[in-house]
Amino acid sequence: MSSTDAAPAAGFAETVVRWQRASGRHGLPWQGTRDPYRIWLSEIMLQQTQVATVVDYYLRFLARFPDLRTLAAASQDEVMPYWAGLGYYARARNLHRCAREICERLGGAFPRRAEDIAQLPGIGRSTAAAIAAFAYGERAPIMDGNVKRVFTRYFGIYGNPAARAVELQLWDTAQAMLDAADASLDMGAYTQGLMDLGAGCCTRGKPACTLCPLAGGCYARINAKQHELPAPKPRKQAEERQCAMLILEQDGCVLLEQRPSSGIWGGLWCLPQYDDAQAMRAACRSQGTDPGPAQRMAALSHTFTHFKLHIEPWLLRGAAPRLRQPAPGQAWTPVAALADTALPAPVRKLLCGLYPTDGLL
Repeated sequence: MSSTDAAPAAGFAETVVRWQRASGRHGLPWQGTRDPYRIWLSEIMLQQTQVATVVDYYLRFLARFPDLRTLAAASQDEVMPYWAGLGYYARARNLHRCAREICERLGGAFPRRAEDIAQLPGIGRSTAAAIAAFAYGERAPIMDGNVKRVFTRYFGIYGNPAARAVELQLWDTAQAMLDAADASLDMGAYTQGLMDLGAGCCTRGKPACTLCPLAGGCYARINAKQHELPAPKPRKQAEERQCAMLILEQDGCVLLEQRPSSGIWGGLWCLPQYDDAQAMRAACRSQGTDPGPAQRMAALSHTFTHFKLHIEPWLLRGAAPRLRQPAPGQAWTPVAALADTALPAPVRKLLCGLYPTDGLL
């Protein structure tokens, strides 16, 4: 079911622009620039992550990698510590790969058209359109989660927004709004305005319809359907997984091992991980270490997009001489250096509990 034909299209984009200029978000560190590198970085960081969390990461990342060529010249190991804790680590790996591709294949020049930007690693259609709109003023529609919520409610678009048919309808509607807009439309303000409306007014739980500039023509408000739109996604039972992690401390160092570049926590440094405590003890014995004195610490859980991981941590201080020479991919890391090491969030939390004065947080 859809009510897009009845909802007013004329003036939609201009209304969003006027509201954004008066009431939208301003002064964020990635605003007020036409530099595609800085815009791209912010758009990637803001995927699945709230603005308040991103700000500090963004500023710290830019201080170390101020431009595209600096990022491309760095190794992945140099990049990952500046992303550690932000989650969804494939974003950082694709960011680095993308920077190298632009420098090697495109001579360091960021593409100007959304269509071309979308061909780069880790950049989808909506992100490409946002970069092109903010950096070059291209009239390309965006469709992130916040914008989907605005469009489904305003135009009365039912169905799972992730379903292909519904998603195509949303994209067609977004393009129609641009086609109906004045030729002088400020694409930066319009794009930012849609994002701001979804984040500030048209929120998931308690939409502030009285503050919304689109309320007069909004299907959901007129028909009291705000809590039915967008249609909820089919709920899946989250998978539960367990593991044991070993905090092996020796001579003021902790043994860490680097995760494979693909998969969960790809490229980050993690504690040795095992299926369970029994497997952990067997691994210790095979390396000549007595696991008997290992101390079980308080368990913790970490939620990923598709599953929940329950971690059983064990602390073992002191190791057999055979472990003084770590295996390939492992390293004894001084406690003082942990703060600058690319650690997954739960590992950082574990180590912070043991070494609270060493700047881990």
